[in-house]
Amino acid sequence: MLAQIVQWSKNIIDQLIPMKGGVTDVGATVSPAMIRGIENWTVLYNNAPLWVSKRDLIFTLGLPGSIASELSRLTTIEMKSEITGSPRADYLNDVYQGFLEDIRTYLEYGCAKGGLVLKPYFDGESISIDFVQADSFVPVSFDSSGRMTAAVFVDVKRRGGQVFRRFEGHKINSNGYTVINKAYASKNERILGSEIPLSAVDEWAALEPTAFLKGVKIPLYGYFRVPKANRVDNSSPLGVSVFATADEAHMFEVADRQYSRIIQEYKLKEPAVFADASLYDMDSFGNPILPGGMEKLYRTLDIKNGLKSEPFYKEYSPDIRDQSLFNGLNKYLQRIEFECGLAYGTLSDVQMVDKTATEIKASKQRSYSTVSDLQKALRRALEDLIDAMNVYADQWNLTPAGNYEISFNFDDSIIVDTETEQAIRMQEVAAGILKPEEYLKWRYGVTDEQALEMMPDTEESFDVGLSVSGPNSGGTVEAERSNEVEAAEEIAGKTLNGAQTQSLLGIIGQYSKGELTIGQTINLISVAIGISKEEAKKIIEGSE
Repeated sequence: MLAQIVQWSKNIIDQLIPMKGGVTDVGATVSPAMIRGIENWTVLYNNAPLWVSKRDLIFTLGLPGSIASELSRLTTIEMKSEITGSPRADYLNDVYQGFLEDIRTYLEYGCAKGGLVLKPYFDGESISIDFVQADSFVPVSFDSSGRMTAAVFVDVKRRGGQVFRRFEGHKINSNGYTVINKAYASKNERILGSEIPLSAVDEWAALEPTAFLKGVKIPLYGYFRVPKANRVDNSSPLGVSVFATADEAHMFEVADRQYSRIIQEYKLKEPAVFADASLYDMDSFGNPILPGGMEKLYRTLDIKNGLKSEPFYKEYSPDIRDQSLFNGLNKYLQRIEFECGLAYGTLSDVQMVDKTATEIKASKQRSYSTVSDLQKALRRALEDLIDAMNVYADQWNLTPAGNYEISFNFDDSIIVDTETEQAIRMQEVAAGILKPEEYLKWRYGVTDEQALEMMPDTEESFDVGLSVSGPNSGGTVEAERSNEVEAAEEIAGKTLNGAQTQSLLGIIGQYSKGELTIGQTINLISVAIGISKEEAKKIIEGSE
């Protein structure tokens, strides 16, 4: 369908966005290769690859959709973003928060098809936001930084047997910004039809056929582009699907066919009993009566067993070679994970990968890098969207002008073990190298002022031999030497300094409260005071 939209755009784009030199060459940004790529990614995402055949028992695992869904989930998991700073910011934030409720779903479409446009518009009462997928817009021009400066967006409505299409052209001019809307109606899906007024469709009635915003120098939309090199068309500034590399290597077809071999293996080697019809009772029509519910297992034959003329009876129950087939499939899945920037075990069998801690970290790092890049790209698109919303708020005088700040907080749990990180930070607080308020800010996501309010007003003990000065005392953290410290020094064969003593007591205190496992405690003590794990274990045993 994108090819048809591009063709229609060639005929009308000069009316929407006048360009120098006559007819616009949209192929400069949407080449035939990119059109084929976007259409193919859409087919794969919709679980409709060409190689699927029920007759030949060729099925699909639906991997492209799973990959786009997982990367969208990881990118937005526990994502928090808000607009603050003024009444204008509060107004924008109300619209923005409603929009964010659907961001994961639409980001999945963007990941699958290579890009997504976040386009605000005035609906007659307030600002609304459209999600425009990669197969529903035609980019016309980009600047040197890769920012899309002119484009045509297509909105489709189907009602009463008719197809209504609205083409919305955007272009940054030398002295402002032009937006043009044209609508068409047709009874045929593949025919553009005749032009109609915007008021013919209720949702478009509030839109102006032509609008010029003087002095506006930014795109009135945010463009999310998958941050991957474009191997489909090296000269195109458009994004490619998150699974484009695996698709180019035909890995999805290979994996689907291997998966289908497993299904075929089970199908072809289903147990069966072949027996002469004379072994069964017959119904009134002379047909064998098979055991109830077992008709698929028993196969009747009308033959004799050779010289002895005994009824034929043979059981069929061959071995299934599923293990080797699953091993092969797992290798293909691991290759797809690598090509798509996913950690091993995301699609493949986690029991067959990540044997060492180093391998686990490297594998997670790959996913972390991919997700981190996607988050940066999403953040840029959202910032551009909010700037565009602010322009519309000015244009329609929706709320008094004011400054605003945008904050983003993305969860990093796919690479960071938060429990271990918390234990480490607690030890740093106990050792006096991290302020308690900094720990509270990290742990609870509060501001400096809120963290200070959470702090105790008086000098309190953490019940581990540590005396912590109040925030206004100006003192330092001191640890009272104890039997545990003396025992530790004897085992370690050295005298502990103040920081080592504080760390040791803090770790033992947390362990005694059940906040640390014995393994974590051994590792922390070993690192904190510079001894072997065997020595650390002896210290723990002596403190119990």
